Amino acid sequence: MNSEVILETDRLLFRPHRIDDLNAYCLLEADADFRRYVGGRPRPREEAEQRFAESLKPAKDRLSMWATIYKPENKYIGRCGIYPHFDVEGKPIPGEAAFGVYLAKEYWGRGLATEAGKAFVDFGFNELSVNLIVTMIQVGNDASVRMIEKLGFELMRTEVGNYRSFYHYALDKTKFDSL
Repeated sequence: MNSEVILETDRLLFRPHRIDDLNAYCLLEADADFRRYVGGRPRPREEAEQRFAESLKPAKDRLSMWATIYKPENKYIGRCGIYPHFDVEGKPIPGEAAFGVYLAKEYWGRGLATEAGKAFVDFGFNELSVNLIVTMIQVGNDASVRMIEKLGFELMRTEVGNYRSFYHYALDKTKFDSL
């Protein structure tokens, strides 16, 4: 495995973002279907570039959203990972991480999100020694709900908002160890 690669599955590899990922990243952020459940509106190029710049910063303790490459095509298709879970004051919660997976719509329905999820849950619990992994899914995103429940996550609560509502899921290491 290349030293730049953080994690690898049968079809995916995860590595730090590079400047040559910028165009693919911005195309995803401009896609209304891609953004439907992750912000609601397409991002203009300038805003996407600003967000991308954040992804170029070094990760702390390998907790980050990583560039996701579809190996059969050697193509950037999104970002996945586990990253720090923050409390209400914006401080990282020790021993906890949040999971996210964002893939280009032409790669939906292939089991890639589940493949990435399994890899990052295992990575978080067994390599990074986190005790709890959480995720939020916008209500209505049924495909993501099915994927996260397949991985063993359990619904903890539903947050009802004026414009968008979210499911809050969690997976505890002790539960994962018994799967």
